[in-house]
Amino acid sequence: MGVLGDIRKIESFCVLVCAHNEAAHIDAVVRTALEQMPCQVVVVDDGSSDNTAELAEQAGAYVLRNPENLGKGASLQRGFKLVHGRNCDAVIVVDGDGQHDPREISRFLDAHERTNIPILIGNRMADTTGMPFMRKWTNRFMCRMLNRLTKLYVADPPCGFRFYRTDILPYIMSDEKRFAFEFDILIHAALRHIRVDSVRISTIYHSGRQRSHVAPFGDAWMLLRSIQEHFPVNKKRTPDKESQ
Repeated sequence: MGVLGDIRKIESFCVLVCAHNEAAHIDAVVRTALEQMPCQVVVVDDGSSDNTAELAEQAGAYVLRNPENLGKGASLQRGFKLVHGRNCDAVIVVDGDGQHDPREISRFLDAHERTNIPILIGNRMADTTGMPFMRKWTNRFMCRMLNRLTKLYVADPPCGFRFYRTDILPYIMSDEKRFAFEFDILIHAALRHIRVDSVRISTIYHSGRQRSHVAPFGDAWMLLRSIQEHFPVNKKRTPDKESQ
């Protein structure tokens, strides 16, 4: 069988956290991840102006520091490169803002054990209690767009809680530097017929949180831009010349 068809048991994995000014949450995210089954935790500090990096190190993570805010895509690229070099079988990406529960990491490992599907995306849409209306609308819109244009069904496309088998990373890597990176990965997977599925996770939105890393309309625009790059509108066809 080819690489993508091999049945692979996950014997070691790494938790990858991208964080920008997440001093309020990073300690709990790292410590909770380390409390799960044995794993490595890597934090990519994306040019934070607070003490995110120091707190992550104190909590037990290996920290990579970007010299400035380069974007989530650039941070994921750097983290994936490190993880691949450490010979981990899989990487589980967790956002550093506390909106993912690291105690649910086992759900992804269990799902892969049952299915051998190499890409698993968190799904918050089964219970959207507490999710802002615009976020729900945007997630559903992006789900329909992906399904219509790529035939790939992902219930919650912008969700950052994800599982990737490391052997498939070279096939799906994107050059996008910011949040479009995660959309682009899904399109690359669809074009290469790499299986993708969803894993139900909790919906967590912190009360009183004033900012969001990604605006819903921005999410939709980035998805549409990525789709346009891969599926440009067909130009008007020139009639074939008749045989002489």
